[in-house]
Amino acid sequence: MFVAKSTAERELEVWDCLAAVSDPELDEPITDMNFVESVLVSDDLTVRVEFRLPTYWCSPNFAFLMAFGIRNEVMALPWVRGMDVHLLDHCLGDEVTKGVNSGRPFHEIFSENCDGAVLEEVAEKFLAKAFDRRQEVMLLGLEAQGKSTNDIVSMTLGDLKQTRFTGEDELRQLPRYLDIVTMKGLASAGQDPAFPTWHGDRIAADDLRAHLTLCNGHLR
Repeated sequence: MFVAKSTAERELEVWDCLAAVSDPELDEPITDMNFVESVLVSDDLTVRVEFRLPTYWCSPNFAFLMAFGIRNEVMALPWVRGMDVHLLDHCLGDEVTKGVNSGRPFHEIFSENCDGAVLEEVAEKFLAKAFDRRQEVMLLGLEAQGKSTNDIVSMTLGDLKQTRFTGEDELRQLPRYLDIVTMKGLASAGQDPAFPTWHGDRIAADDLRAHLTLCNGHLR
């Protein structure tokens, strides 16, 4: 028997989707950062999301990336008929709001308002930083367990999934790391290397320390 979802249930689904949108610089969910002000689902199944960034002058790049992320995640819900994203109290709030809700190609809107920046290149840059941040946590967590360098670099994705972590940061970042390596196509099968570089190369045992240093440098 089909049972219609309540408005409250639909709003909770939207909040769950928004947790997949991260602050590009910090790689933290916008819901954890308390950026989302409100979620409203109307009777015609149009969703309105209002969000506010920490400062009035927060980077336009970040604002547009998060606004686009909000729209993409929420519109993926099968019951959503329409979407309105509103950025509050920001120097480019009107431009972001109008742009993301215009239906125009995102890359055009982004370039017009972000000094000609290419959306795909900016998004890739921050995705690479997120990858480095998450991978660094996992590598340091394995070192803290006493794993040897050879054991770490030879670990498969299946091995990593079976590894028991107890640290709060490792437990939080493990599913996020698995998501990003899968999404990027760097690893998917159980026998694939668990710790490729962002460009898909394997890390030699002798290069692990240098790799960690490079990851840390990318995060600054």
